[in-house]
Amino acid sequence: MTETVEVSINSKFELVDKVSSLTRSVTAKATFDDDASEWIDLAVREAVINAIKHGNKNFEAKPVDVKFVVEDGQLTVYVRDRGQGFDPSQLPDCLDPQNLLNPAGRGIFFMRTFMDEVEYSTHPEGGVVVRMSKRKQTEREKES
Repeated sequence: MTETVEVSINSKFELVDKVSSLTRSVTAKATFDDDASEWIDLAVREAVINAIKHGNKNFEAKPVDVKFVVEDGQLTVYVRDRGQGFDPSQLPDCLDPQNLLNPAGRGIFFMRTFMDEVEYSTHPEGGVVVRMSKRKQTEREKES
């Protein structure tokens, strides 16, 4: 069975907490453990903040769409902005010693670290869509 939850917010940083609350509800309903829920929430927060700041350039009237899809022990989250897009391969490596104090690229690094998959695509109507997935660990995987 597939469950989908969608929300659209204006590009206001104060609305990130509302998306975070929704993320917590979705991960709880999907029975992710507390640790996984924390990491998913952080990744979603980073994606929404990036959509507001970098995608929509803080233009409050431009929406950020967030869609959660729970299916077969996996959560997939889509975050869409209405901006010009970017090439994630052009971001500096935040683990390079020269960039350790540079905050650029940290959010994407966190998203890639905390989620199993992170992909970027251009939406046909404009903007960038970030697709992030997280599979639930089996009991056997948790024990090892």
